[in-house]
Amino acid sequence: MPISTALGRSLWAATLLLGADAGVAAAQVQRDEQFYYPGGFNWQFLANYPAAARLFNAFDYGHAVLYERLYTERANAAPQLEKEYRYLTTDLLVRPPRFAVAEEVIMPSYSKLAWRGKMMFDWAHILHRQIYDAYSDQSLTATQRDALIERLTDYYLSNRKYAFTDKPKSMALMDEQYFSQTFRKAYPKFNGLIWAYHWLQVGLYEPFLEAQTETQRKAGVQATLARFWSMLEDPTSRMPKVMPMTSAVAPRFSAAHPRAAVIFDNLHMTHDIISDILTADTIPHDQKGTMIDDQLDKLQDPTAEVISLDEWRMMADHMGGIEAMGGPAAGLVRLVQAPATPLEAGQMHGAMPGMAADSGRMAHDMGQMNAPRKDMAHDSMPPTGGDTTRMPSGMDHGQVGTGQEAMKGRTEMMDLHARMMADPVIRKRVMADSAMRSLMTQMMDSVGAARPGAPDPGRTQKHEGHGQQKSEPSGRKQSPAKPPAPAPRPARPESADT
Repeated sequence: MPISTALGRSLWAATLLLGADAGVAAAQVQRDEQFYYPGGFNWQFLANYPAAARLFNAFDYGHAVLYERLYTERANAAPQLEKEYRYLTTDLLVRPPRFAVAEEVIMPSYSKLAWRGKMMFDWAHILHRQIYDAYSDQSLTATQRDALIERLTDYYLSNRKYAFTDKPKSMALMDEQYFSQTFRKAYPKFNGLIWAYHWLQVGLYEPFLEAQTETQRKAGVQATLARFWSMLEDPTSRMPKVMPMTSAVAPRFSAAHPRAAVIFDNLHMTHDIISDILTADTIPHDQKGTMIDDQLDKLQDPTAEVISLDEWRMMADHMGGIEAMGGPAAGLVRLVQAPATPLEAGQMHGAMPGMAADSGRMAHDMGQMNAPRKDMAHDSMPPTGGDTTRMPSGMDHGQVGTGQEAMKGRTEMMDLHARMMADPVIRKRVMADSAMRSLMTQMMDSVGAARPGAPDPGRTQKHEGHGQQKSEPSGRKQSPAKPPAPAPRPARPESADT
């Protein structure tokens, strides 16, 4: 055979192979990455607030493992999710990872199913963390910080492939489709954990905006973290009953940066929608990826299912108010009773079914972190955050007192509880010991029951309008208290450098 003929055939065969490879490549979903906005402010949140920053690494694992279990285990996901819930709340959140989690390793099957969704979540989470970095950079003035946050939002929106729209979406997308609310009905405890994540993700902006000094900022962040931990002490009664809205949980941040606030609400709404799609048996397994893509199209479309900014700001009140969303993230807070059913919350969107059993429990928020203290006799109690925590007045366990003195004592007791739960050593011991956790829960509930103006034990409350409450006649039976959960696996203490 002539050399020219052999060479021609070889080139022809190579062309066919290259063409076939190109066809296969074109049929595959593109895998790509994206880079955060550069600047010296990056990583300031981790440097200055490591306990808070590392929690978000654990949150990433929680989201990833949830989707993987729902997609791969299908109808058999319940025991796996219960195991993961236990691991998260007694181990990983207590000792969060030092570095970001490679989510595609945790959820390989889901990543293949919905790479676009995975990347959209990653891109929004980067915006979250860079805004924390902006707030944590002590070299920035308030004006410089606000301008930087707006630039970060512009940079986020410039990635049209993976950015959520900054136009607020109707809650009908999350609550009124034929597959809606299936996840929260099937897994109310894990759903409450996800909503607690989302409460903290947006609520943590508030102490940065409320504080005037670095000391106040650190105390405020510590208080917000303590409120998050209090939600996990008695699931599901203290967890949010509806999806936390950024406009309600972070009102200062939402007023200063409404575009970013809307983006985060659209992000959190999408988390719920995808959980419902993966849970719903009304969607065939081989069509779940297509359904997820259809929903992502709607969440990126600035014209579909859109509401006005005024409607978005009022939406939280229609959903039950801040009390139904886990309570405020900063400032002076109060003990309130969260709505038990959609009817009691004015047919609020996003209410968690199956929560009536918790209607008699108090939704507990922790007190301010920087209130003055009286002398404390318990010298063995470790200080938190570098401060000397002292026993407040009115802590005589035999009698609490009356009038203003008693009220002050109860408020300071709540504040002491917040500081104790903010200490990592104390928090680990409480979360790992079901008996201790139950005692602390009973103590705080008794403080709320004795507080002047607290709800009558024989009454329930109804949210009307903008957070107003109306008592119903006594006589409605209260659900029995839940028995203590079995003792979880004790968490190992972290080293002192954490």
